[in-house]
Amino acid sequence: MTRLLLTVPEAAEALAISRSKLYQLIAPGLIRSVRIDGSRRVPVEALEIYVSQLLDRLESADATAS
Repeated sequence: MTRLLLTVPEAAEALAISRSKLYQLIAPGLIRSVRIDGSRRVPVEALEIYVSQLLDRLESADATAS
């Protein structure tokens, strides 16, 4: 079965960023997360959405620069 939720360290590793940077992205809601009891988990889908948004912004910036 494919995992739906990752721990913060796992999600940070998947994005190749530090845990503290991931928390900085979670705090304002740039990456969505959930709390289960006392544990924070990041949906895999939230990481995919975040990366997709980054790529969309990059493509928009490239199109504007051309």
